Amino acid sequence: MDTLLTSDEAAGLIGRWGFTTGPSRRVGVELEWLVDPRGDLETGWDLPNGGTVSREAGGQVEMSSAPADDLAACIVSAEADQAALEAALATRGQTVRGGGFDGVRDPVRYVDDARYRTMEAYYDRTGPWGRMVMCGTASVQVNLDAGDDDADLRRRWDLAHRLGPVLIAAFANSPELDGRASGWNSTRQALWSKLPGWGHPVSEEGDLRRDFANWVLDAEVMCHRCDPPGSWDVPPGMTLRDWIRDGHDGRWPTAEDLRYHMSTLFPPVRPRGWLELRMIDQQDGDGWIVPAVLAETLMDDRRAADAAYEATEALCAGRTQPPAPVWEQAARIGLTDKELHEAALACFTAAQEALARTGAPQRLRSRLAEFRLRYTDQGRCPADDRLDVLLASTPQPKEAAPAL
Repeated sequence: MDTLLTSDEAAGLIGRWGFTTGPSRRVGVELEWLVDPRGDLETGWDLPNGGTVSREAGGQVEMSSAPADDLAACIVSAEADQAALEAALATRGQTVRGGGFDGVRDPVRYVDDARYRTMEAYYDRTGPWGRMVMCGTASVQVNLDAGDDDADLRRRWDLAHRLGPVLIAAFANSPELDGRASGWNSTRQALWSKLPGWGHPVSEEGDLRRDFANWVLDAEVMCHRCDPPGSWDVPPGMTLRDWIRDGHDGRWPTAEDLRYHMSTLFPPVRPRGWLELRMIDQQDGDGWIVPAVLAETLMDDRRAADAAYEATEALCAGRTQPPAPVWEQAARIGLTDKELHEAALACFTAAQEALARTGAPQRLRSRLAEFRLRYTDQGRCPADDRLDVLLASTPQPKEAAPAL
């Protein structure tokens, strides 16, 4: 039987579960797509390379690759699984669609289960943003090992947050809301930043595990699961620390409850034993390959990582973790910001040099170079293509865009 926890015991588990170090450099991707037409999805499909399929609240589909030992293997594996997933959807008359946010259709929940029902009610307390995120967003999530040891973990954690605004700005792909320009290149990121449990005030010095554990303990509990099934609701404002101290409805949290609580928190860099980079909008087609190549190369190649760390220095202004202003600037205007543009150019250069130096497959090198030439060098991102089409085809109302 799962035993009850003290706050100190919970903090220890959070640190161990969140941050696992060791000499490994595996990589994986989790790819979310919007689906047309929407609807609930079956899961459990067999994909040829071990990827798994899950369904999101609004009918989006997520494909999680199996972890691979190197970037090229990960991409080849995920491409084959994506093709199998799209073929399976086609038999149901459905297709996947790129973009980070469905800026046209209403945020309707199609998956009726206790987790999403409770999540919807929880987010509804603070406005419509939670439903919009749950039911209308899609991302590219890049999963990378945490580091060789604690010093390496700290370096990689800090670098992931320094790169976060660059990845948002370079790959923003969701400029629409309610059928018109939202005023943001990444509406998806703007929506996420409004939700509880998004930014995490972890100090940039000191004990990373302890600081993150304190953030988790002080985060509001979204729900508690019941067996037999019943209401998952908890009192508004109850933190995990409160629950450990006071209990709720005659019940105190166990290690399994702690693990579930951690699954309801969505910071842009989420530690899950590895580092899950969650800030990138989904691209079109197989466009996810480019942000995966850029993020993995800048994180895992030491020379490229050092160059990226230096390139992002001007963005920091003493703070790199959200909600630092540079994160908002990246989502709103992206590479039209001079410092973000310069950082992105330097990061692409560092990645291109690393790929050439290590003999990466020419196809990956070409994809990165082509994207840079089309977008980054021009101070553009995929959202600009969408805006060009939107503004040319749909007269925009004179009133201000919806406030976010």
